[in-house]
Amino acid sequence: MSHESVLREEWFARLEEFDRQIAEAVAADGCRHCGGPLHQGNYERKPRGGQIAEAGEAFRLRHSLCCGREGCRKRSLPPSLRFLGRRVYLEAVVLFESVRAMALETLRQARRTTGVPARTLRRWHRWWTQAFPISAAWTELRARFVPPPPAESELPRSLLEQAKAVFGADAELFDALLLCARWLSPVTTQSVPDGSRFVVATFRS
Repeated sequence: MSHESVLREEWFARLEEFDRQIAEAVAADGCRHCGGPLHQGNYERKPRGGQIAEAGEAFRLRHSLCCGREGCRKRSLPPSLRFLGRRVYLEAVVLFESVRAMALETLRQARRTTGVPARTLRRWHRWWTQAFPISAAWTELRARFVPPPPAESELPRSLLEQAKAVFGADAELFDALLLCARWLSPVTTQSVPDGSRFVVATFRS
């Protein structure tokens, strides 16, 4: 599977459209604090695409919502398929380049191959192998897999391989990365409980 043929402008435009639909679903649910109406309070980010997703840097809008009821005004950040929390690099880059780095013997090789600084790759590795496996999001996610779930010691490679297995031998990288983005959606926000519910609703519509 060639990443060069997938991570193009059209792919990120599709992800942005999914993010818009997810935001609409969250807005329709109303403010979780007071039940008031949620209005758009979107803002721009400056994402990095690295060597594989430069086209994604043009899609900067992060969908965000703000309660319109006086006395509340609390913000709700919908789940995203493009941004992995506050990380500067796009989620697809964090996932795919982390997997590529695992296949190389040294960080120097990984830096040269991925274009991502070694310190950033180390930070990502610690998150995948230490922080993510003990998170509530992973506890919920791993319970959904038919045993055995993706091996925690091999994250994120095991997660991507699981996604590829869903589509079979002829799977496109786009399909696998999109499925991983859906699985990881609860990680992308802390202000919307059960964020995966809104992502699932979007793909059913």
